Amino acid sequence: MSLEREVLAKLGRTGNFLVGAGHDSKDANDANATHTYDLPTKLDAHYMYLSNLDWPEWKVGASTGVPGQYVTKHAMAAKSRGMLPMFTLYQAAATGENNLGAFNDTAFMTRYWRGVRIMFERLAELGSPAIVHVEPDLWGYTQMVSDDPAAVPMKVGALVPECTDLPENVAGMARCVIRLSRTISPKVVIGLSASRFGAFTSDGASDAARIGAYLHAIGAQEADIMVVETLDRDAGCFEVGVDPNCKRKGSFYWDESNQSHPNFHDHLAWAKTIRATVGRPLLWWQMPLGVPADAPGSADRYRDNRVRYLFSHVGEFAAAGGIGAVFGKGKANQTTMATDGGQFANAAAGYFAAPTPVR
Repeated sequence: MSLEREVLAKLGRTGNFLVGAGHDSKDANDANATHTYDLPTKLDAHYMYLSNLDWPEWKVGASTGVPGQYVTKHAMAAKSRGMLPMFTLYQAAATGENNLGAFNDTAFMTRYWRGVRIMFERLAELGSPAIVHVEPDLWGYTQMVSDDPAAVPMKVGALVPECTDLPENVAGMARCVIRLSRTISPKVVIGLSASRFGAFTSDGASDAARIGAYLHAIGAQEADIMVVETLDRDAGCFEVGVDPNCKRKGSFYWDESNQSHPNFHDHLAWAKTIRATVGRPLLWWQMPLGVPADAPGSADRYRDNRVRYLFSHVGEFAAAGGIGAVFGKGKANQTTMATDGGQFANAAAGYFAAPTPVR
């Protein structure tokens, strides 16, 4: 059995490519919120963020007094609908993006490890499979310092009794999170992120071989999956360039015919290298929901073509080593399931009528 199918079996799935969505809580007072649970088609997974260091005290409904009830209630909501709960742990940016010094600070890391432990404890109580995605961006920022994990010191075994044998650096941290998952909540499928900005080739392209080698060096092969992205916001948002969250330079609306660059085959080749180098199956995350158009669009209705391409070429993503893809807006002002004219709902319904098996 392939690793891809082994992971799907651990998740209690039959072997088809998974489709999910998330980052869509109606508790966020978002006028454009359409929850994944409102769709006429039941998806495979629903994801939510756990951000900052105070998330264990977040409440959903009446307080139970138990830290981490946010995880419990969202996990139970997904489970009750026959969906896999997924959580993206995003505590690393609590003191600012790329503030790596915080990870060698005892006070910060005491709270950090408390959050990790609480997350796994609540998921263990669930008694069924879940997905945990650990720290998007962090591993890219640490690689930018050096390809040597020892160059980024982090408090690990000094604060986590289960990890006293691991090094006090980024490799020790990554391996410790994975170890706590195995020890506390063994039904969790866990994965680190592969950040495209971690390393670049001499011609400015994202260096998948170096990124994969670095992830292997910090212990990503001990996890179940690798989490990858096509783009974290709608292409049109970057094309317009007005939103402060969309100020990167580049070409973001990819060629669906795969004749000019950038295109989807470029990305899939990058993803295949990550799969081969780390040796873990892939899960695409936070794929934007924009609708194809001739013009970039505007807030809440920026254009993108990733929904259309993926649902027309699911087999390509499976062949690259993928087990699934989850969709959702990366920031505010992006296209949502409420503003996409039914694109995602219709595509999902068509897909589940004839799902694609993984390799």
